[in-house]
Amino acid sequence: MITERITHELRALGSATKAADLSRFFKTGPGEYGEGDRFLGVPVPDVRRVARTHQANTRTDEVGPLLESPLHEVRLCGLLILVEHYERAKSPAVRAAVADFYEAHRHRINNWDLVDLTAYKILGRETFDTNDADRLRRLAESERMWDKRIAIVATMHWIRQGHTALAFELAHRNLTHPHDLMHKANGWLLREAGKRDIIALCDFLRTHIERIPRTTLRYAIERFPAEDRRAFLALGKTNNG
Repeated sequence: MITERITHELRALGSATKAADLSRFFKTGPGEYGEGDRFLGVPVPDVRRVARTHQANTRTDEVGPLLESPLHEVRLCGLLILVEHYERAKSPAVRAAVADFYEAHRHRINNWDLVDLTAYKILGRETFDTNDADRLRRLAESERMWDKRIAIVATMHWIRQGHTALAFELAHRNLTHPHDLMHKANGWLLREAGKRDIIALCDFLRTHIERIPRTTLRYAIERFPAEDRRAFLALGKTNNG
């Protein structure tokens, strides 16, 4: 089966030392956000290469067992195969089917790299092409943090097409989420939106400065001139204590 073949290839590329490092980096300890996840220690470029090698001889429905794997890199490989399928699809119907499959299996998209490497390439493009922002709004309303991160990261595709409003809306919707992984994601996408519309970003920051977590603010203003960064940080400190 393709699942066993891909898993075997990834195991051969793994490193016990790197696996231990990744387990710490992705917080797999008890009570941490990646609790219980298992790593082989395979670099992302190697996972990409395996995905590209097998994308043509793997049907979309065969990706399911890869996503159910307890091994992080196997799940990543499955998701990257879905990206390949989506980007190579020759019709809107095929792209829609891949996007639906991705969303239906999002319970296995359970760490930030899995989200960040795939969400905007599949759901971001699909929702933009079909003008279905409500699909991302529903994910942003989910109780599950990874769904919320999928939603905000997916707006990257919208931003790249020159549409920033949805990123500002979804960042605002989860602005005070308690987890720093959402603070970082919101700040990142606000920064990306600011590359397209710096005035809108500054207006957003000034309007919501009393509620913006420090990490989100730092990420959002990372590319500002030093003087402007200091001014926003001072304003944020004043309003947030």
